[in-house]
Amino acid sequence: MNPWLMLVLAGLFEIVWAIGLKYSEGFTRPTPTTITIAAMAVSMWLLAQAARTLPIGTAYAVWTGIGAVGAALLGIMLFSESANMTRLACMTLIVVGIVGLKLSTPG
Repeated sequence: MNPWLMLVLAGLFEIVWAIGLKYSEGFTRPTPTTITIAAMAVSMWLLAQAARTLPIGTAYAVWTGIGAVGAALLGIMLFSESANMTRLACMTLIVVGIVGLKLSTPG
C-alpha cells in the first residue's frame, strides 16, 4: 500500500480514537473503550508502516495534524465546541502545513 495512503488512514483512525476518548468517559464505558483502543492500535500500526518509507518527522507531523484538525472539527460538530475565526484560521494553518510537508517530501 502507498505510504501516504497509510498515513492518511492512520490519521483518520487517530481522529476515531481521539473522539472515542470523549465517548469512553475515561474508559468507563465498555463499547466506546473497545473501539477507542482498537482505533489506537490500527492508527499506530499504520503510522509505523508509513514511517518505514517516509521520514519520521514528516510522518509524525502529518499524522498528528490530521488527528488534531479532524478531532477539532468533530468537536465543533458533535460537542458544540467553539468555531470562532481564530480557531478555524489555526486549523487552516495546520492543513497548509500538512500539504506543504506532502509536497516537499518524496515518496
